[in-house]
Amino acid sequence: MKIAIGNDHTALQLKKEILEHLEARGCEILNFGTDAPESCDYPVYGEKAARAVASGEADLGILICGTGVGISLAANKVRGIRCVVCSEPYSAELAKRHNNANMLAFGARVVGAELAKMIVDSFLDAEFEGGRHQRRVDMIMAIEEQG
Repeated sequence: MKIAIGNDHTALQLKKEILEHLEARGCEILNFGTDAPESCDYPVYGEKAARAVASGEADLGILICGTGVGISLAANKVRGIRCVVCSEPYSAELAKRHNNANMLAFGARVVGAELAKMIVDSFLDAEFEGGRHQRRVDMIMAIEEQG
């Protein structure tokens, strides 16, 4: 599985731990985030990772900023992206199972490394259920098409 990762300066340490965790799972990583500690603009990195997911260059994406909110908002502006902010594993699992979320975001100032790993695992291990959920995802995507 190929994962696009994006982050800002607040998430350097957590990104390092998540990268190690993803590599241990056998994931291939596309790093679109910053590796520098200087203040930077999270929308740049959210967009880069989201475009990789939307184009099919990556299967899924993971975004990390201070809260996960700002970077997810940027990602969700890219057509075809369904990025969710999750601070616990259950929402991450259901976002994938019911909403076919293709990107996950969380905050380095909100969750610790071990909880972040559990959130990532729940997201990656879940599979979209389709069925009645597909109809709702189609409705969401139709809203996006209408602009």
